[in-house]
Amino acid sequence: MRAMNVAWYVARLRRMGARELASRLRDEGLKTRWRRLKGRPAPIRMATAASAPAVPWDGRGLEAECGAAIVEAANQLLDGRLNIFGREVALPQSAEDWFRDPDTGIVAPAEAYAFDIDSRDPAITGNHKFLLEPNRLQHVTLLAAAYFLTHDEAYAELAAAQLRSWWQANPFLTGIHWSSGIEVALRLISFAWTRRLLGRWAGATECFEDSSLARDQIFRHQQYLAALRSHGSSANNHLLAELLGLYVGASAFPWFPPSGRWRRAAVAGLEIEAQRQVFPDGLSREQASEYHGFVLEMLMVGAAEGLLAGRPFSADFHGTIARMADGWAALLDIGGRAPRQGDTDDAQVILLDPADRERRPRSLLAAAEGLVGSCPWWPAPLPDFRSRLLAVLAGRQARPHLPRPPARPHFFANAGVAILRDLEPRADELWCRCDHGPHGYLSIAAHAHADALSLELRHGGVDILADPGTYCYLTERDFRRYFRSTLGHNTLEVGGLDQARFGGPFLWLDAPETRLLAAAGLERGEIARWSAGHAGYARQNGKPVHQRSVTLDRAQRRIQIADRLLAEGRIPVRLAFHLGPQVAALLDGNIATLAWSDANRSWRGRLSLPASLTWRALRGSLDPLAGWYSPRFGERIPATSLIGEGLMSGEEILETWFEVAPAP
Repeated sequence: MRAMNVAWYVARLRRMGARELASRLRDEGLKTRWRRLKGRPAPIRMATAASAPAVPWDGRGLEAECGAAIVEAANQLLDGRLNIFGREVALPQSAEDWFRDPDTGIVAPAEAYAFDIDSRDPAITGNHKFLLEPNRLQHVTLLAAAYFLTHDEAYAELAAAQLRSWWQANPFLTGIHWSSGIEVALRLISFAWTRRLLGRWAGATECFEDSSLARDQIFRHQQYLAALRSHGSSANNHLLAELLGLYVGASAFPWFPPSGRWRRAAVAGLEIEAQRQVFPDGLSREQASEYHGFVLEMLMVGAAEGLLAGRPFSADFHGTIARMADGWAALLDIGGRAPRQGDTDDAQVILLDPADRERRPRSLLAAAEGLVGSCPWWPAPLPDFRSRLLAVLAGRQARPHLPRPPARPHFFANAGVAILRDLEPRADELWCRCDHGPHGYLSIAAHAHADALSLELRHGGVDILADPGTYCYLTERDFRRYFRSTLGHNTLEVGGLDQARFGGPFLWLDAPETRLLAAAGLERGEIARWSAGHAGYARQNGKPVHQRSVTLDRAQRRIQIADRLLAEGRIPVRLAFHLGPQVAALLDGNIATLAWSDANRSWRGRLSLPASLTWRALRGSLDPLAGWYSPRFGERIPATSLIGEGLMSGEEILETWFEVAPAP
């Protein structure tokens, strides 16, 4: 069933080291041996039938609106409606439903050996993100949370029915849902927290401890995660999730003789990866803003598990959570929105509150505040069920002393992020993210985009110059390539090529070398400046090097962007500026008149573009691909892209000016 794409496999192998190849060969041998286990129940010997400690909280103190939101979302599930990626789909009911992609209607393999299935082929799996999301069973923890708060058994009964349906439809290593470790891990976390939240339900023991089906599935999930891990160039957030899933599963269900050994191995791995995958400045090494939030949540769930068991993680582990939370708080704009750098796919670890993209950035801060405390300069967190629960757990232990920044950081040297913004909070804040960081994490930089020296510019939380987002992963390959491309970002494309060579939907074949040239005034004064360069185009004739500087005049409410190309001869370039979907634009020559509104008033802006280039405005264009914005995974809407094209030599500087003023 697996169709071999020879060119991709060769390119992928070239990004691996000898140790990774050896590990993958070992895994292939294990998968061959495991074939005989497909669909077979485990020969389980129970070491104990006791589950991990129950939730040490009864829900008191939770804001009424938070509880009401949980109940409303659970009622939609009772009605058979499931919300994923902002779309309402039918709740899986039959065995086949677990294998049907609600986006395309394609039914993925349900009987084949999991490792024979080409899970990356949309013809086989459909839109795999839409297929996999319900199978993480995170909606079941939401039902369990509703029962926890209300004691209404209808929520508990539906949660148990969903679990039994999935367990029956997915025997060990049978079908698509056993083909990926991160999926196994997130499901096991859902099992654990569902059991805890249903602790007072009379049917909980029958559903879990007394069920041979449940015991078999829980053992097999732990067995899988203990034996198969992401390696080398793939050891990114997937590895963290696999370790976390094993740790939570072996802690919550310590039923089996190896559970203690598995738990200890997972703890050791989590301690190591928390340091490896996070820069010293607190930002995630994946160079993808939403994955920073995902990693932060994983570390917090791990810390909560340690507190619940009375075996807290190290001070360094909690310190990483604090650094990530401080970095996250520093990046949010006045509207509480995070940057849009790199891939985004709405990933969550456990769903105790309804999924809400608008609330999520400050919900993560609330959770971190409960665990490690906050800083005075943080934006106001948004408390919810999860954050209240974590605060209860943290209150049972003495918090380690953690050094914290006394004021909001504007510069992240390791991650290569500079934030040029107003110094004091104001409703019409100018906020600009400039990127001079590494291309991504590990040799394939799976979730990175070719966006060196790109920027995002917002006014009052409204996207003016926007990062277009992600939209898709494995479906619609042309769109995947566009949304990751250099031309798809607010930066300079040289010679018609990306800064890095594209090798596949999650594979870059090289990385641009980027370096900071100067940064000043980010934290004081009327003028903030940043400049950097990268050599991603140096493989071309003329060996061009792109340099960019950005200057924010806080008093004049003005931004200057200056692009220079160090090169021999004249080289074709395209300079792109992508407007946010709320911005209307009228292009006249090299002047774009902009208009937008926020919650309080209408605004106008002027974008003066380099006159030496020929400019055109594209909106929702398919040929060429341009003029698209993805507000969330699986969704794209038209927006205006301004593309300037021409020849450029080393003597030229392309200057762009943005000014803002209230509408008359």
